Amino acid sequence: MKVFYSIILIVFFFKASAQEWAPIFNGQDFSNWEHVGDGSFEIENGMLKSKSGMGLLFYTPKKLGNVQIRILYKGANKNNAGVFIRIPEVPREAWAPVNTGYEVQIDDREDSYHSTGVLYSFTKAKANPGKPNVWNEMLITLNGKQTTVHVNGVLVTDFTEGDVVPEKKLEYEPNRGPRPEFGYIGLQNHGDNDVIYFKEVSLKAL
Repeated sequence: MKVFYSIILIVFFFKASAQEWAPIFNGQDFSNWEHVGDGSFEIENGMLKSKSGMGLLFYTPKKLGNVQIRILYKGANKNNAGVFIRIPEVPREAWAPVNTGYEVQIDDREDSYHSTGVLYSFTKAKANPGKPNVWNEMLITLNGKQTTVHVNGVLVTDFTEGDVVPEKKLEYEPNRGPRPEFGYIGLQNHGDNDVIYFKEVSLKAL
């Protein structure tokens, strides 16, 4: 009987552990991260700070899918950045992920196809809960072919591969086409006047 209860406790422990958030940025260095493109990220008081651009800081160990990604970020009004997901190949320059993955936008503007929490130019924001100059929580859920994005607890995007999307209208918008269920993720540094801070990047398996 004791052995039975011990097994139950072990199973419960590992199941509970699997549900905990696991930070993938340690606040000290760029272990497991690599930057491509222009500009950079620097670490300031345990936080990532975007600097100039355009570039991408991507998580190197593996492709991710069937996972939740929690981002805590802060930036001034209309400062631009993004969280890239579903990148099929290791990025070697900054523009390839734009056309092969999705960018979950960070930019508190009124344009509902290019505002915080949308898949940039693919989806229309269901709400605009992002706030400038304070910490915001972005929760990205990759569940098979479905991608949902909540910002500060409010649903902004609910998209499944195959949903109808608008045609590409601007040269710098991403190419259309399906994205993979598993892919690399990264943080974008956008331009000279865009400063975004990230103090947490964490994962939780579904």
